[in-house]
Amino acid sequence: MNYLDELENKTIYIIREAYARFRNMSLLWSIGKDSTSLLWIARKAFFGNIPFPVIHIDTSFKFKEIYEFRSKYGKEWNLNLIISKNKKALKEGISPEKGKFECCDALKTEALKQTLGEFNFKALLLAIRRDEHGIRAKERYFSPRGIDFKWNYKDQPAELWDLYKSQLEAEQHIRIHPMLHWTELDIWKYIRREKIPIVNLYFAKNGKRYRSIGCKTCCLPVDSNANTTRKIIKELEITKISERNGRAQDKENSYTMQKLRSLGYM
Repeated sequence: MNYLDELENKTIYIIREAYARFRNMSLLWSIGKDSTSLLWIARKAFFGNIPFPVIHIDTSFKFKEIYEFRSKYGKEWNLNLIISKNKKALKEGISPEKGKFECCDALKTEALKQTLGEFNFKALLLAIRRDEHGIRAKERYFSPRGIDFKWNYKDQPAELWDLYKSQLEAEQHIRIHPMLHWTELDIWKYIRREKIPIVNLYFAKNGKRYRSIGCKTCCLPVDSNANTTRKIIKELEITKISERNGRAQDKENSYTMQKLRSLGYM
């Protein structure tokens, strides 16, 4: 067993532990490399068929390649796919031009709130990693959210060995992060080993590629000639550029990200 097997096994253990505790749960699929890897592992955990719904939060501002990927693999992997939209906010004209913070809060956080309320989900699987952002490094594998949907980052439950907080108290739901212990480099090595299909925006074209994808209006490509998983791995082994360097800076600074996450952002 190599270290990728160890990473995978721990993730499978956490997914199965979550499902044993919370049958009314779902998986959040942004269709980025991390959440697609989590989806892949969840399919492994349940022998090919995920026994709970998969949520895609659709802001209406995603890359067309993301929508094409969702359509193709949602059907191919037989997903019970829920498309989550804050239709009221979109009708009122909310957009990135009105402010990145306001847009993310309305079209992502509020959309997710609406979906969790509609389906009464008590647990949500997400593919965040500790190395991705300093604020996400404060997370736990099992992270409670209050009745107001907020994350109290100052009062996180202790996690000793494999003992996780997996019981609801007054919380509205628990967020489960089975890939906290992975790194960006681990993800790409795993994608290469497993031959996981990934949105082609990650691969360089004309000297540019995306390291992090989401809404088209909030993402910029980085300089790169890495057009294969092998080349991406080699690039990541030497780069000193942050993974989220291509994201909108007014949203990615630590204070703004912490404020967004405290309100329920992913």
